[in-house]
Amino acid sequence: MSTDNSYVITVGRAFGAGGRELGQLLARRLGIAYYDKELLIDAAGHAGMDASIFELNDERAPGLFSGLQPLSMGLSSYALYAGPGGASGERVYRAQSDFIRAMADRGPCVIVGRTADYILRDRPRVLNIFLHAPEDDCLRRIMARDPHLTIDKARNLRRRTNKLRAEFYNFYTDRTWGAADTYHLCFDTSAISTEDIADIVEAYLKKFTSQS
Repeated sequence: MSTDNSYVITVGRAFGAGGRELGQLLARRLGIAYYDKELLIDAAGHAGMDASIFELNDERAPGLFSGLQPLSMGLSSYALYAGPGGASGERVYRAQSDFIRAMADRGPCVIVGRTADYILRDRPRVLNIFLHAPEDDCLRRIMARDPHLTIDKARNLRRRTNKLRAEFYNFYTDRTWGAADTYHLCFDTSAISTEDIADIVEAYLKKFTSQS
């Protein structure tokens, strides 16, 4: 598929649903850039911050202290928060948001997580996807990536990670993480293969970019 017309594919995902795999597959097939965890390192460098701060704040909302105002108040595109960790959390989100916009300006790309769909909400040709799957299927993927995990540890990790991702997304946006009306396409990744999902996304993308 030609990538002459600039576009961005954002991939929201439940933990263990295969977001990274789909994102990387789409990027390879389309011959475009892929951004995931490395966003933290690059954004840290641009902001002159230690990458460990980004790791600590990655897809995590600030702690629930007094004085916190969620972004759903519509006052700002950043957290209005005063308290331990608040300043670094806001700086991280601001730097990461700036970096996401810069990467979207550079050319077609796939961006996984980090509220990219919301950050790029005012731009045309941004195709937003969300992936989910039943718990058993997610646990299988999680344990395949880390064979040392017991099923109980994998289950707890999945629940905790999904909770953190939802809190992060809901805090920094005026949307609800995983809600179908936030995305163009939602997939249960247990139903068909990653390759088949990529086929559907590519077909949708062709129509989507031709009409936007």
